[in-house]
Amino acid sequence: MSTSDRLIEATRELLWERGYVGTSPKAIQQHAGAGQGSMYHHFAGKPDLALAAIRRTAQELRGTAGRVLDAPGSAYERISGYLLRERDVLRGCPVGRLTMDPEVVASEELRAPVEETIAWLRGRLAGIVQEGLDRGEFDRRLVPEDIAASIVATVQGGYVLARASGSTEAFDAAARGLLTLLAPRTDAT
Repeated sequence: MSTSDRLIEATRELLWERGYVGTSPKAIQQHAGAGQGSMYHHFAGKPDLALAAIRRTAQELRGTAGRVLDAPGSAYERISGYLLRERDVLRGCPVGRLTMDPEVVASEELRAPVEETIAWLRGRLAGIVQEGLDRGEFDRRLVPEDIAASIVATVQGGYVLARASGSTEAFDAAARGLLTLLAPRTDAT
């Protein structure tokens, strides 16, 4: 792995663990096993390196979510796959946690990849819900954009609840509850 990649990976990890303010250039260098000269050779400074790290984290999240959302199956099965996929619930979402970081939110440049990723996810989920509506899978009263927002809110809120309780059960319960509400209609009465 190149020095530049080691610096980006170290920054990604530290942003997830400590946030922007808690991630010092010295900590990045130590975590990456790189010297100060190497860091400033590849990046203009901490904001530049943080932006590269946030972009890579956002790209990785899109790839992971995309593989699940693009899998074969019904709309419900794909949404279920997304909600129930294996993830490190107690660590939280590496992109979602950035929205709670005042320094990231205050910077248009650092916030942009976070906003773009959340918008991409909501758009992708809304498209899947629309597919389910078109196939008669879901109640026709569902509004795809609203359901997509609910899915993202359930995942992000589930992370918060799990971290607060120290247990993945809160996340799992939120996912199960949403899936129960979205369960395809049956004609049995």
